[in-house]
Amino acid sequence: MKQEIIDRINALRQQMKNAGITATIIPQTDPHQGEYLASHFQVRRFLSGFTGSAGTLVVTPAEALLWADSRYFIQAANQLEGTGIKLMKEGLPATPGIADYLVQNLVKGSVVGVDGWVFSVNETEALRNTLKAHGLELKVDADIIDAVWTDRPALPDAPAFIHENKYAGRDAADKINDILGNARMQGADAVFISALDEIAWALNIRSRDVNCNPVAISFLYISPKGSTLFILPEKINAEVADYLAKRNIAVAPYNSVAGFLAALPAEEKVLLVAARNSGASRAILGDRAIVTDISPVAMLKGCKNQAQIEGTREAMIKDGRALVGAFREIEETVAAGGRLTEIGVSEILTKYRSQQPLYFDMSFETIAGYGAHGAIVHYSATPETDVEISAENLLLIDSGAQYLDGTTDITRTISMGKTTAEQRRDFTLVMKGHIALGSQIYPEGTRGDQLDALARQFLWQNGLSYLHGTGHGVGHFLNVHEGPQSIRLNHVNTPLTPGMITSNEPGLYRENIHGIRCENLVLTVPAFTTEFGNFYRFETLTLFPFDLNLFDTTIMTDEEIKWVNDYHTMVREKLAPGLTGANLEWLNKKTQPLTR
Repeated sequence: MKQEIIDRINALRQQMKNAGITATIIPQTDPHQGEYLASHFQVRRFLSGFTGSAGTLVVTPAEALLWADSRYFIQAANQLEGTGIKLMKEGLPATPGIADYLVQNLVKGSVVGVDGWVFSVNETEALRNTLKAHGLELKVDADIIDAVWTDRPALPDAPAFIHENKYAGRDAADKINDILGNARMQGADAVFISALDEIAWALNIRSRDVNCNPVAISFLYISPKGSTLFILPEKINAEVADYLAKRNIAVAPYNSVAGFLAALPAEEKVLLVAARNSGASRAILGDRAIVTDISPVAMLKGCKNQAQIEGTREAMIKDGRALVGAFREIEETVAAGGRLTEIGVSEILTKYRSQQPLYFDMSFETIAGYGAHGAIVHYSATPETDVEISAENLLLIDSGAQYLDGTTDITRTISMGKTTAEQRRDFTLVMKGHIALGSQIYPEGTRGDQLDALARQFLWQNGLSYLHGTGHGVGHFLNVHEGPQSIRLNHVNTPLTPGMITSNEPGLYRENIHGIRCENLVLTVPAFTTEFGNFYRFETLTLFPFDLNLFDTTIMTDEEIKWVNDYHTMVREKLAPGLTGANLEWLNKKTQPLTR
């Protein structure tokens, strides 16, 4: 495989030379600015061999480099070894940004080539301005990949289907009216949407085009005069076509979108979200584009309605019961000396979840990291890395499922045998932050970056930390990662608002030793109102016990112990009615009171 990567990079360099391109940038995204990609758009993975969900490849005549963030430092180093591709550890002071690297290493007059459809409006304009200031040119129509990737997968053609109103809570026609209303407030007549989760939400349609994310690859143009969905025609059956037509939505071929945008009347003002639409679409629209940082969809989608909230609560009960069976089997297999690997753990989780009503798919590829692999934040076991689980270390399992009535995402770290003082202390420091964040009451208008330190404080006090965000938004039978809210150290310009579902997942990672992460999903709900305004709190949605063997009660307060016991009581009361026999016995044992 390493030689294949070397050959692919050399073939790319030849195409660059033929096209007069000095350097090319290949991000891990698609024309929809997505995080999770269909096989057709996995260009960076094909060229580099690096499988992480984020990271950017840069190729020049002399060098090939891959920028990756802290989640992937270990994984990227392993996968890039022997390929000639240099790892650039993004976010470290010594690592230049991509634009800085290019201006420092290219001579004036050099041409940087990119596919303008996979760079957002913001990214395209920022890159062009930086390069121009240093005498470099940006070419946004570099079409050189197909000549290298000769057996590139076709666009997926999975059928689109309707997500019924009983789950979605609102009809697509009403959502379109609200989106247009938000656009009018920004001076636009129409909206062009590239983001797949926003399209799926707006139209109440789903598909299987992207692994674990039930979206349909498409573009959507919304106008008071009628809307158009750009999608492979074979994906739309008669039922979906009739459903769309009744809501004044026409269907056009996916690859006709550029011509459609170019043919719009000069007076049409079209809203483009700078971070979620491509620089190519901005260039086509020209003066017709109204570029904004505020999505007319994001808050509507992010604040779940009551049907979605109730559906998610039901999904959590199904998910919790499935996890009881799965974790019991995992623990009993290892305790009995049976052979179980990280990939086997993933298979067990899928087996139990798939037996639940309304199950559709996993919500992301399961992360099952045993021992040192747990310290790789977004580790994904492969046949080459798969290790056997034994009763000697910690097992970190981050997993989730897509149900028609909700999306789940949970991380638990469990001991497979005897625990050490370091393991218990590390776990408890992480849990203290998890409890502090989950228990916080905060005033209306509070952002995630204002709460993030609550989850890190106990780690910081002991000279420890983690580099990833503490919480991300979660969709409703949609992408497991969604905005606009998040909980992280850097600024987040969105307040936590009732109806938002967000993860609470602090962690700690000791390289080559173990990793710990503790994650629940929480719902922002009203707490109370005083003369100082409205105050909110988090309702914990996830229902599954934490490992009692990993708590060090000597560094816990009485209030923290009470939080654990109250949470476990709630878990037992909600999950027990659907469990019997060994599963019920396991749950009762795992939710016994934590004592000093």
